[in-house]
Amino acid sequence: MIDFIQEHSWVILIILNYIIAISAVITVVLKNINPTKTVSYIIVLVFFPFLGILIYYLFGQEYRKNKIFSRKHVLNQSTIKAINDELELDSEEIQKVDDYLEGKVKLVKLLYDNKSSPLTLCNDVDLLVNGDEKFKHLLKDLQAAKNHIHLEYYVIREGQIWNKLLDVLCEKASEGVKVRLAYDDVGSKLSSRSKKRLKECEIEHFPFMPVLFSKFTGKMNYRNHRKIAVIDGEVAYVGGVNIADEYVNEYNHSFWRDTHLRLVGEAVNSLQISFFTTWHFVSDQKLKISSSYFPKIDCEGNVAVQIAASGPDTDWAYIMEAIFTAITTAEDYVYITTPYFVPNDQMIMALQVASKSGVDVKLIIPKESDSWVVKHATNSYLEHLLDAGVEVYRYTKGFVHAKTMVVDDIFSTIGTSNMDYRSFNINFEVNAFIYNEEKSKMLKKQFIEDLKNSEAIDPERWGNRPKVSKLKESYCRLWSPLI
Repeated sequence: MIDFIQEHSWVILIILNYIIAISAVITVVLKNINPTKTVSYIIVLVFFPFLGILIYYLFGQEYRKNKIFSRKHVLNQSTIKAINDELELDSEEIQKVDDYLEGKVKLVKLLYDNKSSPLTLCNDVDLLVNGDEKFKHLLKDLQAAKNHIHLEYYVIREGQIWNKLLDVLCEKASEGVKVRLAYDDVGSKLSSRSKKRLKECEIEHFPFMPVLFSKFTGKMNYRNHRKIAVIDGEVAYVGGVNIADEYVNEYNHSFWRDTHLRLVGEAVNSLQISFFTTWHFVSDQKLKISSSYFPKIDCEGNVAVQIAASGPDTDWAYIMEAIFTAITTAEDYVYITTPYFVPNDQMIMALQVASKSGVDVKLIIPKESDSWVVKHATNSYLEHLLDAGVEVYRYTKGFVHAKTMVVDDIFSTIGTSNMDYRSFNINFEVNAFIYNEEKSKMLKKQFIEDLKNSEAIDPERWGNRPKVSKLKESYCRLWSPLI
């Protein structure tokens, strides 16, 4: 028997592989998910023995249904309930918002179903263009911290900006400020020296979903893509800028174009709650959340903001749904900037219909991507948009990493979510949705400025691009639901 197994081991392994693969195919089909994604999984499982099962294991689990972690411990705490109850608007206030938002109230109500995304009316909002401006403000706010500092980042890498931040964090910790840091184990590269110093400074730090070989896992798992900073419960930051020298043009050898937000006001509470849900998961601490984390804020601003967090821990894909609603209800224009454009069918349809309905739809993407597969997958979608009248521009000054959208001079969003399947369905993301004419016009002005450093794609020339390019695009598009 042993001799038979040894002689036919390869055949036995192949049979076992296809027994598991067929079971997985049946499971995928019964889920009734997106047909494109279903076909992609079937192709991988059938034509790539062993590798296909690994890819399905890493990608194919429906974590939104199974819930990677529970948010109940945080959301059920009396302090959090009191904050959410205080922020909840009554019918009279909602009517005022309806009049103010000029028809965009559908968006508010969509997110309002998510109890952790209340619409906040009392906020000051600063639009921060590029990492240099973000870190100038962030370092100043960190140095002024009196009670606590909460940081949650996808990327933290060794370098000059990290060293500056670490010096400030250790200084504040020595003064008695409570510093907590959550970082993604795949996106971040913290050296043993940095971890040792964090420990010596008594800064609590935990990785998000640690993996054994982060260098080899790439994106083949569910990651925390958020970039959140909360200082004393009074000031918060959110947007596209991570903690690494490449995000700071002062230290970078090539130009990096990004956008971030500084918030003061009621919206800080939502980002604070989002941080605590992550902290509860990464630290496994049953932290008692006190009112000191949610101080009363005297806010002079009147910018309406909703914070939407989305990921495998939420019941619905809130960020994707909000962006979809904003596009489909647009009347004048939709201007989008994204570094990674690998959209699902719903988003493509929304952009096409908006453009064909007379809405001015413009899209800025990088000319050069940091991923060969993503670049060609992105290109495979552009012809369908161009045919529908969408104007597509490729940023040429450097790499554009901003994740923004502005609609009709009244609505804008800045956050961590890209316009791709991974951000909409797999990663943990957070976006600020802003309902304000002044801020929307500021973002529109920046978009127009970025157009000056971008080249427009000519629809006719694009349609006549080499067949070899189209073949690469079609191949990479097959993988688009998985990348």
